[in-house]
Amino acid sequence: MNEEKESKCCFSPFISPNPITTFNPVQIYPDIDETAFISQFSSVIGDVTIRENVYVAPNVSIRADEGTPFYIGSNTNLQDGVILHGILKKQIAAGGRKYSIYIGKEVSAAHGALIHGPCYIGNNVFIGFKSIVYNAIVGEGVFISYNAVVTNGVKVAPNRFVPPGANIDTQQKANALPRVPADSREFAEEVQKVNQEFPASYHLLFGENRCSCGLAFD
Repeated sequence: MNEEKESKCCFSPFISPNPITTFNPVQIYPDIDETAFISQFSSVIGDVTIRENVYVAPNVSIRADEGTPFYIGSNTNLQDGVILHGILKKQIAAGGRKYSIYIGKEVSAAHGALIHGPCYIGNNVFIGFKSIVYNAIVGEGVFISYNAVVTNGVKVAPNRFVPPGANIDTQQKANALPRVPADSREFAEEVQKVNQEFPASYHLLFGENRCSCGLAFD
Protein backbone atom coordinates (compact mmCIF):
# COMPACT_ATOMS: atom_id res chain seq x y z
CA MET A 1 0.00 0.00 0.00
CA ASN A 2 1.52 3.34 -0.99
CA GLU A 3 1.72 6.46 1.14
CA GLU A 4 -1.31 8.08 -0.50
CA LYS A 5 -3.47 5.03 0.16
CA GLU A 6 -2.34 4.85 3.77
CA SER A 7 -3.26 8.49 4.31
CA LYS A 8 -6.83 7.72 3.25
CA CYS A 9 -7.21 4.75 5.57
CA CYS A 10 -7.61 6.65 8.83
CA PHE A 11 -11.10 7.99 8.13
CA SER A 12 -13.36 4.92 8.29
CA PRO A 13 -16.44 4.77 10.54
CA PHE A 14 -16.19 3.09 13.94
CA ILE A 15 -18.65 0.18 14.11
CA SER A 16 -18.47 -2.15 17.09
CA PRO A 17 -20.42 -4.10 19.69
CA ASN A 18 -21.13 -2.50 23.04
CA PRO A 19 -18.53 -2.90 25.77
CA ILE A 20 -19.27 -5.49 28.46
CA THR A 21 -20.58 -3.83 31.62
CA THR A 22 -22.55 -4.92 34.69
CA PHE A 23 -25.71 -3.43 33.17
CA ASN A 24 -25.11 -4.68 29.59
CA PRO A 25 -23.14 -7.94 30.04
CA VAL A 26 -23.78 -9.29 26.52
CA GLN A 27 -22.04 -7.78 23.50
CA ILE A 28 -24.31 -7.16 20.52
CA TYR A 29 -22.96 -6.00 17.15
CA PRO A 30 -24.95 -3.48 15.07
CA ASP A 31 -27.23 -4.92 12.37
CA ILE A 32 -26.74 -2.64 9.37
CA ASP A 33 -28.48 -3.26 6.05
CA GLU A 34 -26.03 -3.46 3.15
CA THR A 35 -27.82 -0.64 1.32
CA ALA A 36 -27.31 1.79 4.22
CA PHE A 37 -24.28 4.06 4.20
CA ILE A 38 -22.27 5.00 7.31
CA SER A 39 -19.96 7.95 6.64
CA GLN A 40 -16.41 8.39 7.81
CA PHE A 41 -15.78 9.67 11.36
CA SER A 42 -19.16 8.28 12.55
CA SER A 43 -19.72 5.71 15.31
CA VAL A 44 -22.32 2.93 15.52
CA ILE A 45 -22.03 0.95 18.76
CA GLY A 46 -24.07 -1.87 20.25
CA ASP A 47 -27.60 -3.18 19.64
CA VAL A 48 -28.52 -0.89 16.75
CA THR A 49 -30.69 -1.92 13.79
CA ILE A 50 -30.25 0.23 10.68
CA ARG A 51 -32.64 -0.58 7.84
CA GLU A 52 -32.58 -0.08 4.06
CA ASN A 53 -31.15 3.03 2.42
CA VAL A 54 -30.38 4.85 5.66
CA TYR A 55 -27.82 7.66 5.32
CA VAL A 56 -25.55 8.41 8.28
CA ALA A 57 -23.52 11.56 7.59
CA PRO A 58 -20.03 12.33 8.96
CA ASN A 59 -19.52 12.84 12.71
CA VAL A 60 -22.72 11.08 13.81
CA SER A 61 -22.67 9.20 17.13
CA ILE A 62 -25.09 6.26 17.52
CA ARG A 63 -24.14 4.81 20.89
CA ALA A 64 -26.24 1.98 22.33
CA ASP A 65 -23.90 1.21 25.22
CA GLU A 66 -26.27 2.27 28.02
CA GLY A 67 -29.90 2.55 26.95
CA THR A 68 -30.66 -0.08 24.32
CA PRO A 69 -31.77 -1.18 21.71
CA PHE A 70 -32.00 1.42 18.92
CA TYR A 71 -33.98 1.06 15.68
CA ILE A 72 -33.59 3.30 12.60
CA GLY A 73 -36.14 2.78 9.82
CA SER A 74 -35.60 2.75 6.07
CA ASN A 75 -34.79 5.93 4.11
CA THR A 76 -34.00 7.84 7.27
CA ASN A 77 -31.11 10.33 7.25
CA LEU A 78 -29.02 11.41 10.22
CA GLN A 79 -27.09 14.49 9.20
CA ASP A 80 -23.70 15.76 10.35
CA GLY A 81 -23.19 15.84 14.12
CA VAL A 82 -26.41 14.08 15.12
CA ILE A 83 -26.19 12.23 18.46
CA LEU A 84 -28.22 9.19 19.55
CA HIS A 85 -27.90 7.90 23.12
CA GLY A 86 -30.23 6.46 25.74
CA ILE A 87 -30.74 6.19 29.50
CA LEU A 88 -30.32 2.79 31.12
CA LYS A 89 -33.54 0.76 31.54
CA LYS A 90 -35.75 3.52 30.14
CA GLN A 91 -37.65 2.24 27.08
CA ILE A 92 -40.66 2.88 24.86
CA ALA A 93 -42.80 0.18 23.22
CA ALA A 94 -43.03 -0.01 19.42
CA GLY A 95 -44.17 -2.89 17.22
CA GLY A 96 -44.43 -5.34 20.09
CA ARG A 97 -40.90 -4.67 21.35
CA LYS A 98 -39.31 -2.17 23.73
CA TYR A 99 -36.67 0.28 22.52
CA SER A 100 -34.49 2.97 23.98
CA ILE A 101 -34.79 4.84 20.67
CA TYR A 102 -37.18 4.00 17.86
CA ILE A 103 -36.97 6.05 14.66
CA GLY A 104 -39.43 5.28 11.87
CA LYS A 105 -39.17 5.48 8.09
CA GLU A 106 -38.17 8.58 6.09
CA VAL A 107 -37.16 10.62 9.12
CA SER A 108 -34.73 13.53 8.70
CA ALA A 109 -32.56 14.57 11.64
CA ALA A 110 -30.80 17.78 10.64
CA HIS A 111 -27.28 18.88 11.59
CA GLY A 112 -26.48 18.83 15.28
CA ALA A 113 -29.76 17.35 16.53
CA LEU A 114 -29.80 15.32 19.76
CA ILE A 115 -32.13 12.30 19.96
CA HIS A 116 -31.96 10.82 23.44
CA GLY A 117 -33.85 7.80 24.66
CA PRO A 118 -36.33 6.96 25.79
CA CYS A 119 -38.09 8.28 22.72
CA TYR A 120 -40.26 7.25 19.80
CA ILE A 121 -40.16 9.11 16.49
CA GLY A 122 -42.79 8.22 13.89
CA ASN A 123 -42.50 8.06 10.12
CA ASN A 124 -41.83 11.19 8.04
CA VAL A 125 -40.75 13.33 10.99
CA PHE A 126 -38.37 16.27 10.49
CA ILE A 127 -36.07 17.15 13.39
CA GLY A 128 -34.44 20.54 12.91
CA PHE A 129 -30.94 21.88 13.39
CA LYS A 130 -29.65 21.61 16.99
CA SER A 131 -33.04 20.52 18.31
CA ILE A 132 -33.49 18.04 21.16
CA VAL A 133 -35.91 15.14 21.47
CA TYR A 134 -35.70 13.38 24.84
CA ASN A 135 -38.25 11.28 26.73
CA ALA A 136 -40.99 11.92 24.19
CA ILE A 137 -43.32 10.29 21.68
CA VAL A 138 -43.38 12.15 18.36
CA GLY A 139 -46.17 11.23 15.96
CA GLU A 140 -45.97 10.72 12.21
CA GLY A 141 -45.35 13.76 10.05
CA VAL A 142 -44.34 16.13 12.87
CA PHE A 143 -42.01 19.03 11.98
CA ILE A 144 -39.65 20.09 14.77
CA SER A 145 -37.97 23.39 13.95
CA TYR A 146 -34.39 24.41 14.74
CA ASN A 147 -33.31 24.86 18.39
CA ALA A 148 -36.58 23.39 19.69
CA VAL A 149 -36.88 20.99 22.62
CA VAL A 150 -39.46 18.20 22.97
CA THR A 151 -39.22 16.45 26.33
CA ASN A 152 -40.67 15.53 29.73
CA GLY A 153 -42.78 12.61 28.56
CA VAL A 154 -44.93 14.56 26.10
CA LYS A 155 -46.83 12.99 23.20
CA VAL A 156 -46.89 15.10 20.05
CA ALA A 157 -49.85 14.27 17.80
CA PRO A 158 -49.25 13.50 14.10
CA ASN A 159 -48.61 16.35 11.65
CA ARG A 160 -47.98 19.01 14.30
CA PHE A 161 -45.54 21.92 14.00
CA VAL A 162 -43.02 22.74 16.73
CA PRO A 163 -41.88 26.37 16.22
CA PRO A 164 -38.22 27.47 16.26
CA GLY A 165 -36.82 27.61 19.79
CA ALA A 166 -39.97 26.21 21.38
CA ASN A 167 -39.74 24.25 24.64
CA ILE A 168 -42.46 21.60 24.56
CA ASP A 169 -42.21 20.18 28.06
CA THR A 170 -45.86 19.78 29.07
CA GLN A 171 -48.71 17.90 27.45
CA GLN A 172 -50.72 21.12 27.42
CA LYS A 173 -48.08 22.76 25.19
CA ALA A 174 -47.97 19.67 22.96
CA ASN A 175 -51.75 19.65 22.56
CA ALA A 176 -51.75 23.33 21.52
CA LEU A 177 -49.30 22.87 18.63
CA PRO A 178 -50.62 23.87 15.17
CA ARG A 179 -50.57 21.66 12.11
CA VAL A 180 -47.51 21.68 9.86
CA PRO A 181 -47.73 24.55 7.34
CA ALA A 182 -47.40 23.78 3.65
CA ASP A 183 -43.98 25.40 3.21
CA SER A 184 -42.47 23.38 6.07
CA ARG A 185 -44.00 20.18 4.71
CA GLU A 186 -42.52 20.92 1.29
CA PHE A 187 -39.12 21.63 2.85
CA ALA A 188 -39.14 18.32 4.73
CA GLU A 189 -40.10 16.45 1.57
CA GLU A 190 -37.27 18.06 -0.38
CA VAL A 191 -34.75 17.14 2.34
CA GLN A 192 -35.97 13.55 2.13
CA LYS A 193 -35.69 13.52 -1.66
CA VAL A 194 -32.09 14.73 -1.57
CA ASN A 195 -30.89 12.46 1.22
CA GLN A 196 -32.45 9.28 -0.16
CA GLU A 197 -30.00 9.52 -3.06
CA PHE A 198 -26.92 9.63 -0.87
CA PRO A 199 -26.52 5.99 0.26
CA ALA A 200 -26.37 4.54 -3.26
CA SER A 201 -24.33 7.49 -4.55
CA TYR A 202 -21.71 7.21 -1.82
CA HIS A 203 -21.48 3.45 -2.27
CA LEU A 204 -20.87 4.09 -5.96
CA LEU A 205 -18.31 6.77 -5.19
CA PHE A 206 -16.27 4.47 -2.98
CA GLY A 207 -16.93 1.43 -5.18
CA GLU A 208 -15.13 -1.85 -4.64
CA ASN A 209 -11.57 -0.49 -4.44
CA ARG A 210 -11.23 -0.43 -0.69
CA CYS A 211 -8.37 -0.86 1.72
CA SER A 212 -8.71 -3.07 4.77
CA CYS A 213 -10.24 -0.24 6.81
CA GLY A 214 -13.15 0.11 4.38
CA LEU A 215 -12.16 3.38 2.69
CA ALA A 216 -11.84 3.55 -1.05
CA PHE A 217 -8.58 4.31 -2.80
CA ASP A 218 -7.49 4.95 -6.36
